[in-house]
Amino acid sequence: MGRQGTEGVRAGGPRDAVCGVVPARTARPRDTEELAGLLAEADRRGWSVAARGGGTGLDWGGRPPAVDLLVDTRGLVRIDHDAGDLVAEVGAGTPVSELTAVLAAAGQRLSADPVRAGGTVGGMLATGLSGPRRLLTGALRDLVIGMTVVRPDGVAARSGGRVVKNVAGYDLAKLHVGGYGALGVIASAAFRLHPLPPALRLVELPLPSLAHAERRLALLRAGGAVPAAVDLDWPARGRSRLRVVLEGTPAGVDARAAEVVASLGGGLPAEEVRVSGELPPDWGLLPAGGTLVRLSVPPADAPAAAALAAELGGAAGTGARTTGSARAGALVTAFPPGADAGAVSAVLEGLRSRPGWSATVLRAEPHLHDAGIDLWGEVPGLEMMRAVKRAMDPGHRMAPGRFVTDTPHTRREERP
Repeated sequence: MGRQGTEGVRAGGPRDAVCGVVPARTARPRDTEELAGLLAEADRRGWSVAARGGGTGLDWGGRPPAVDLLVDTRGLVRIDHDAGDLVAEVGAGTPVSELTAVLAAAGQRLSADPVRAGGTVGGMLATGLSGPRRLLTGALRDLVIGMTVVRPDGVAARSGGRVVKNVAGYDLAKLHVGGYGALGVIASAAFRLHPLPPALRLVELPLPSLAHAERRLALLRAGGAVPAAVDLDWPARGRSRLRVVLEGTPAGVDARAAEVVASLGGGLPAEEVRVSGELPPDWGLLPAGGTLVRLSVPPADAPAAAALAAELGGAAGTGARTTGSARAGALVTAFPPGADAGAVSAVLEGLRSRPGWSATVLRAEPHLHDAGIDLWGEVPGLEMMRAVKRAMDPGHRMAPGRFVTDTPHTRREERP
């Protein structure tokens, strides 16, 4: 299969399962040329193909009907770091933790908070979720300045470049961020980087009610603190919290932290407002188990969306914790393992009924797939997305069923 010397061609096993579907075989290419050979062979044989990195996102997305070949990208490991230009080109199989360490040694970073421990760069791109610190630098896809992807027919294609000013083909790369590998397999990506800030302050304060949350976020928007992150933590039970991250020089962040405390901490006991100089170890990480739902709402609606998720979950008999960027309106609701399919569906329907809100299931437990839960809801621009899929993967062999383009879908107003 493919070029001679391809490593790790073997039969698939339970640990390789994609949303519970065990692939017929797996292969680990060592470079882009071997990856291209694998996909060319799969194209000749008409095989369905999925990709994996660290395996932390293999249960994300829809359940494929079958996987003939699982491409393990962990052989595509390299970091070509140009510190002077604040750019790095990185192999898709490179662990995010390894990239973070290399960049930090040079006083730089990729300004995207990982949402899963143990993931790879390619997996981070394929799932496309950005962490809380996206306010100043943009979402993950905005940090990509170039990408090499192997198409379903085995042809390696490159878009963008390795300098920030070269944007040729930039939008093509964006198609693959968050696409679950439905249009091809990412081989490498070039990122624009940022210097590590000299200092950081984390201001945490409780939110006794929805009204408190909305008022404090309005005050924060009206102020001049310029936070790097405004993170909402809204559990099903117990008090919610707001976490504001400030970055800059030591004197600057101290002054801005004091401003935030003075503006938002009014009426709260002093001991309930905490200021620290580092992020918690689990910053931005999503739970490893259970069902995850991504909420996209207008930023001003973020507290209301989190509160409604908690209310609907309680009424349906299942707990739900919502976290994420309040200023970006990008939240994730986590259901505990074993949550009833009917309860999750009731929460989804309630959230999707609000104008301008969307709720997408990132990860569903097997029993929810068995129940046929609607992972996507109403998707704007779906027909255009399907047209792109038909043009780039006419055989519908890449990541079949994992992304919305391969899912039967009916608009809400047409449902009985």
